[in-house]
Amino acid sequence: MNPYLIAVLAFLILPALLQAVAEILNLRAIREDIPTEFQGWYDAEKYAAAQRYLRESTRFELFQHGVTLVLQAAFILLGGFAAVDQWARALGWGMIPTGLAFTGALILLTTLLSLPFSIYETFRIEAKYGFNRTTPGTFARDQVLGLVLTAVIGAPALAGILWFFARAGSSAWLYAWAAMFLLQMALMYLAPRFIMPLFNKFTPLPAGELRTAIEGYAEREKFTLRDLFTMDGSKRSARANAFFTGFGRNRRVVLYDTLVARHPVPELLAVLAHEIGHFKLRHIPKFIAVSAATSFLMFALLSVFIAEPRLYAAFGGTFDSIGAQPPLYAGLVFFLFLLAPLNLLLSLALNRASRKHEFEADAFAARTTGTPAALADALRRLSVDNLSNLSPHPLLVALEYSHPPVLQRIRALNGQG
Repeated sequence: MNPYLIAVLAFLILPALLQAVAEILNLRAIREDIPTEFQGWYDAEKYAAAQRYLRESTRFELFQHGVTLVLQAAFILLGGFAAVDQWARALGWGMIPTGLAFTGALILLTTLLSLPFSIYETFRIEAKYGFNRTTPGTFARDQVLGLVLTAVIGAPALAGILWFFARAGSSAWLYAWAAMFLLQMALMYLAPRFIMPLFNKFTPLPAGELRTAIEGYAEREKFTLRDLFTMDGSKRSARANAFFTGFGRNRRVVLYDTLVARHPVPELLAVLAHEIGHFKLRHIPKFIAVSAATSFLMFALLSVFIAEPRLYAAFGGTFDSIGAQPPLYAGLVFFLFLLAPLNLLLSLALNRASRKHEFEADAFAARTTGTPAALADALRRLSVDNLSNLSPHPLLVALEYSHPPVLQRIRALNGQG
């Protein structure tokens, strides 16, 4: 049997099994008693609802992952990629347009596969527990707009990568990496002003007690507060959040309208101080540097495997060259399957680093506001409102959590970490 086929199937199955084990252990780690830190915040009925939500959403996720795994393996073994390639070649275009058609068809198939699961999760599970506020019209618009943005941004990016690998020789991967890094920087700069408003409405925070408190804090911390917005997160979900996005003149601090509606000013100030902490502690440039190094490694590896005949053979069909070039678009897609072990290792390291940054931003907020209790209360309120899991299993935390479990954050704020 083709060793690349064995590797591809193993890289599909083993991470899925690891994820399933983590999810099952997480269900077994559910605590029936309300932790001391949440006494008076959770009543017995709502805590039981949080446990039911965790069980139901986890079981659905396990089912979705299982179905997806079976369909992916079947698509590979039954020659699905070869069939899509034959369809794209029949259009009679050159390699780059054929590659765009091939990749676009795969993205469309993947979207159609995930759509029933997204619909059920949104309109059944999330609605059942009071989170969903998305209308069918908004949901449909989001799906279509997402595909349009993928085409508008992704098609030129993919065409550029294919052009470099077809024309630039042994240095192609380096040129492609540099181009993608510049595109990533451009999107980080432009997204807050031009892309994100396509999905949500951003409104400058009005004058009042909250804005006065925030501006006074920003001035004390010598943080230039260019844009402070609320976002209509309630348009889609009852969940609350805040985030920092962009850089330079397009830097924005954003508070969900659901967050502003539920939290008193000291808690909101503490949450915003946490977001400013990420900036002041230089977590954002660190993330950019790690992202650049990671993509550099991946493009270097891509240059090794993109023309490997046995990799193409592993996915069935002949995948004959188009003109003087192998079908590089197919090699690019197939290479993504080989990245699974590396992606797993990188995600473990990046999640660990992210959790460390969250602790640091919490400590920054507590120190600069002088009210660690306010941030702890904000975390409690967010956890109760979002029916968060208070006792996740360590394996699931390692695999998935970019933020530390809430009990660890509260204990650290209380000097118990």
